[in-house]
Amino acid sequence: MQNALLSRRERFTYAEYKEWPATPRYELIDGEAYMMAPGPTCGHQDIAGHLYYLLKSFLNGKPCRPYMSPLDVVFPKDDEDVASTDTVLQPDVAVVCDRKKINMDGHITGAPDFVAEVLSPSSIFRDFDLKKQKYEQFGVREYWVLSLWARSITQYKLINGVYEGTDITKGRIESFVIEGFGLDLSELFAVLDL
Repeated sequence: MQNALLSRRERFTYAEYKEWPATPRYELIDGEAYMMAPGPTCGHQDIAGHLYYLLKSFLNGKPCRPYMSPLDVVFPKDDEDVASTDTVLQPDVAVVCDRKKINMDGHITGAPDFVAEVLSPSSIFRDFDLKKQKYEQFGVREYWVLSLWARSITQYKLINGVYEGTDITKGRIESFVIEGFGLDLSELFAVLDL
């Protein structure tokens, strides 16, 4: 199945994507299938899980809701139906404030308010280029890229439809869209030292 998907030259849709086996996992970007890393490292899971935990604790009782991968986030264009959509991503962590985007059949439709991706060696280009372009295009208001190696976060804020990025290497990071949420980088990345 894996080779057949990668060798086809046609564009895939969410309807086709939903018929694929659960493994290996793929994302769709403009109809092209991108295989995800075979399995995240323990450090990747530690950081993504800890960020999710902090967001879950902070947002408890509030209207916004955090989610962790694997979860399909479907990005339809204009009035396109979900089945025909050709961009489906699985961010490591996402926060959705508009409950109408949360579908009971197992996916998010439309841009989350906040997305975080934890870099892995095989995802650097995709996270900093392809996925960043899609998150910007579809209106994800805040995008964090977390680097385990540098113990840093690149924070992108959507200003007038364009991302403005800042590299944060020490101190605190404050969310642009989740009012009152912030964290100290040394405390976040300390989970890697346990």
